[in-house]
Amino acid sequence: MSNDFFSDLLASISERGRNLLRLGPASVDAKQNASDLIELCAELLSGRGEASGTAIARGVFDRYHQLDDAGRLTFFETLASKYGPDTEKLEKAIVAWRAKPTGEGAGELHFASEPQRQELFRRLNRAPGATGELVNMRADLLDLKRAHKDLAAVDRDVVHLLASWFNRGFLVLRRIDWSTPAIILEKVIKYEAVHEIHDWNDLRRRIDPVDRRCYAFFHPALVDEPLIFVEVALTETIPGAIAPLLAEDRQPVAIERARTAVFYSISNCQRGLAGISFGNFLIKQVVEELRRELPKLDTFVTLSPVPGFMKWLQRAPDLPVTEEERTLLAHLDNAEWINDAPLAAQLRAVLEPLAAQYFLKAKLPRGGPVDSVARFHLGNGARLERIDWLGDVSPKGLRESAGLMVNYLYRLDDIEKNHEAYADHYEIAASSAVKKLLKAEGGRRLLDMRLG
Repeated sequence: MSNDFFSDLLASISERGRNLLRLGPASVDAKQNASDLIELCAELLSGRGEASGTAIARGVFDRYHQLDDAGRLTFFETLASKYGPDTEKLEKAIVAWRAKPTGEGAGELHFASEPQRQELFRRLNRAPGATGELVNMRADLLDLKRAHKDLAAVDRDVVHLLASWFNRGFLVLRRIDWSTPAIILEKVIKYEAVHEIHDWNDLRRRIDPVDRRCYAFFHPALVDEPLIFVEVALTETIPGAIAPLLAEDRQPVAIERARTAVFYSISNCQRGLAGISFGNFLIKQVVEELRRELPKLDTFVTLSPVPGFMKWLQRAPDLPVTEEERTLLAHLDNAEWINDAPLAAQLRAVLEPLAAQYFLKAKLPRGGPVDSVARFHLGNGARLERIDWLGDVSPKGLRESAGLMVNYLYRLDDIEKNHEAYADHYEIAASSAVKKLLKAEGGRRLLDMRLG
């Protein structure tokens, strides 16, 4: 039977349950809906039959949609303060465990310590379309959590459940091509987060030619909603710039000459699933798919943006530059610098060593690289292979990264070793070419000090 049949069946059960329980439509009064919503949550947890539970869960979502930001904050704060573990049960379980520490007692302690809101979310997931609703609800929670740190506990519980529901075993990899239903293609255009897709012709150039591939992960509960997708270019060598890959008049690479698969755009589609990583699984499975189809491919590499580089240049308190170089960097505020060849050459001599410093030395307080894209690929076992000067001269590329791009190399024999080194010690795998840029920077600084 199809998913549509079960969706219709659930919707029918939900509507009949609403009629039996006399659950009317949501009120136009947002404050009243917040109160009704909290009462319905308590009723849902009190335990009724499946039909009534499905109807109540649907009622919770209906009222949630009517809330303004203040009402949603009230709802999540109530979950944080009143839907934690049942303290009475937990205290009894602790006493029992201390008196007799058995496996059964450990199990009771585990279940007693579970916050009640986790069971609430499980019961909410009975409603038709509930999984998508909960993903969207978590996106709202992320917005509110920035200013309300007390909501972090609620977010941890939602993430705990979503990580189970979106386990890799439930995900399906599908190739996106020109024959894919339009409803999905529209979402690829909408969700593209790295290099904007301007129109349908632009999309077709990215997925239809013989040297292009696009793959996405889907979940059975969100049939027409891609979770994450990757765009791939098949090339002869490792590219150093994005414009030739996306040019309207480019000539496709003959498939028999392709030796390199370039992951040039990876986009997460569901903001409510932020922090639940699918990317590492996606890359690994796409590599397997490509090797199965094209066994002559021997290089798997990214062409990645450097979205935090300009911010780091502007904000780093201990930027290793002279006053003369700092004055030179001020030219980056005017995008016309790329049209001045002598100025661009001067900037390159300063920026490339700084980029090596950014990738290899600049760290977060907890120890990982400051660059989010670097954390993703290095954590997946890639090696920082090359820094590409003027790899992206689009307005966005100049604004965010001074035009720099980088290649992360996925060498299959080294992925596990690189991943372990990064996971254990934040050790960054980098090519000798990148390391030499950093050494050149150090040597030049020493020379400046001696001359001074």
